[in-house]
Amino acid sequence: MTSPAERAALVAHAQATIEMGSKSFRFASRLFDPVTRERAWLLYAWCRACDDLADGQAHGHDAIIVSDPDRRFRYLTKQSERALAGKPCGDPSFDALRVVAAECALPERFVADHLAGFARDCEGWRPETEEDLLSYCYQVAGAVGCMMAVIMGVSPDDDDTLDRACDLGMAFQLANIVRDLGEDYEVGRRYLPTQWLDEVGLSADNYMDLANREQLVILASRLCNRVRGYQASARVGAARLPFRSRWAVLSAARIYGGIAQEVAHRGGSAWDRRVVVPKQTKLAHVIAAALESAGTPSGTDRSGLWTRPR
Repeated sequence: MTSPAERAALVAHAQATIEMGSKSFRFASRLFDPVTRERAWLLYAWCRACDDLADGQAHGHDAIIVSDPDRRFRYLTKQSERALAGKPCGDPSFDALRVVAAECALPERFVADHLAGFARDCEGWRPETEEDLLSYCYQVAGAVGCMMAVIMGVSPDDDDTLDRACDLGMAFQLANIVRDLGEDYEVGRRYLPTQWLDEVGLSADNYMDLANREQLVILASRLCNRVRGYQASARVGAARLPFRSRWAVLSAARIYGGIAQEVAHRGGSAWDRRVVVPKQTKLAHVIAAALESAGTPSGTDRSGLWTRPR
């Protein structure tokens, strides 16, 4: 049983974590009702800790090539298992999972799927096909979308709404991938499928070379198109949420979608400097999302979109 004092301390830790780790999600999370906001922060703290451990980074920044990936993965797996078992972890980010998992009855399968994505990263995995890429995006982000949906009150048995929540996580991850192609390349990470590189005459060793920007833009445009498809589907699911949750989700969708749009707009210069969404632009997205939340989205068929495993 978590005492009120311990819970408050974990929420404070989670809030500090999101403030340092994700300006975009922090901005959108303020729109949730207080209970949902705290639970979203708690889940974020755990996700951030897992990602930082796998990438040897601090709050999502300055990733390095780690020398002990197996040890790191064993630690995050053991701590996550303790959290799901309701046992104290001695690490506030994993104790945050313990609290939110108990309060919301998070399905353990989503936690396991999320950890499977970090296992891939720790093994030095690279996608060969688009199917490989999308399954990875599900693990590291789509599964989080499913957990967030449960936190917002969606039934774990509502497969269609969970698919839509997964789609939003997929869109977020694809936007991050296309923005961070250069940063990931520097630390030995590659998320462009080998088949895609082959199609445009690039290799794992040269796709970030300046001389190859024209071909890289073709693949980046493909990623940005995938972002738009998954976002359109996610909007249908967002309409089923309570107003404040819908507003927060649509704000985040617009902010992350803006990242992909800016990459597409910059073309070959997209990786010369990091794409960021200015605070004023985020505010504009929040206002637009409020107006969108008051309406009804047009129905969007999911046919043709990759679907999470059941």
